[in-house]
Amino acid sequence: MITDETLYRRYVSGDDEGLNGLMERYGNSLTFYINGYIHDLYESEDLMVEAFSYLIAKKPKIRDGGFRGYLYKTARHMALHCKAKKRSHQCFQLDDLVADPQSHAFVEEIVQTEEQNRILHLCMEQLSPDYREALYLVYFENMSHAEAGVIMHKSQKQVSNLVCRGKKALRQKVEKEGISSAK
Repeated sequence: MITDETLYRRYVSGDDEGLNGLMERYGNSLTFYINGYIHDLYESEDLMVEAFSYLIAKKPKIRDGGFRGYLYKTARHMALHCKAKKRSHQCFQLDDLVADPQSHAFVEEIVQTEEQNRILHLCMEQLSPDYREALYLVYFENMSHAEAGVIMHKSQKQVSNLVCRGKKALRQKVEKEGISSAK
């Protein structure tokens, strides 16, 4: 498998396929990472493209093993900036579907799924931002504690502690909401 840094060097040398490979490798996961901050999938996709656009425009020198961390730090900065600029978000209205009688079963399914997601989202939102970010990077992005530490500006031990405490806090919140099988 070709390393991130090799693909990036190819791009900087003029091979657009290097950038395409990086976008294919990280596009979706970066979008979901950003979405964890701003809770708007469409805006998250735009910010993902903007993070790659930043790389295209600036072509920063990135040390070996540092591409992923650099990309996520860039995306994090952009997400926090966007969140500070825009506090309200809502992109989907169920009211439009309820008016259509044929979509009643579909609406019920959406509402049930939305309720489960809302509970999990609510529990995650109640965590401290550091717990939430550490859990996301380690469990959803499969980063090591050291990689997450680089992005969060924390030591590997601090991230380990945040993950441990975050899991405990999340477990308590989920169980409080009536989900007893939380592990």
